[in-house]
Amino acid sequence: MQSPTIMGAVEGDLDEAVLCRLLVHVGAKPGTIYGRQGKGFLRKNIQGYNNAARFMHWVVLVDLDACDCPPALINAWLPRPQPLIRLRVAVREVESWLMADRERLARFLGVARTRIPPRPDEQNNPKQTMVNLARRSRRSAIKADMVPREGSGISVGPAYTSRLIEFTERKWDPGVAARLSDSLRGCIESLQDVAAQSP
Repeated sequence: MQSPTIMGAVEGDLDEAVLCRLLVHVGAKPGTIYGRQGKGFLRKNIQGYNNAARFMHWVVLVDLDACDCPPALINAWLPRPQPLIRLRVAVREVESWLMADRERLARFLGVARTRIPPRPDEQNNPKQTMVNLARRSRRSAIKADMVPREGSGISVGPAYTSRLIEFTERKWDPGVAARLSDSLRGCIESLQDVAAQSP
């Protein structure tokens, strides 16, 4: 049986890696992934993706960030979705989903597993939590890549994204992570539904 192809749109490069990994996890083939220019760009173009979903399956992945709840974001962004589109929300950022695979992330970062939050969906600032974990790493390369230099004025290290893409593509197990993240489990179930419907 041929894997269904599903188009996508995301906020950034890490989100693209996460979405592609999830699509493969549910037996689908990632099609072209659009966006990668931030949340505002996605919001501006969501209706275009929705229109395209009249003809093929689409998944749009966005971070919850400071919004109150996923249903409110979904209703505001996509009040009249086409049947072939899914708007999925990471609570609160895709970093939460990566942290939910505690054992593999701990090994990758070189930190104790007990330092990885057991309820990642409850982290108010998952990106900052991830940087703080890297700051405690036993590996100097992880610290240099993921932790911002003091006084740099930026929130993450120079290779923060590429390191987490490496983890996502090579180590992360979405099935394991879904046990600790309700929003990830809901996303996987939705993607499984999309994959099952795709021709």
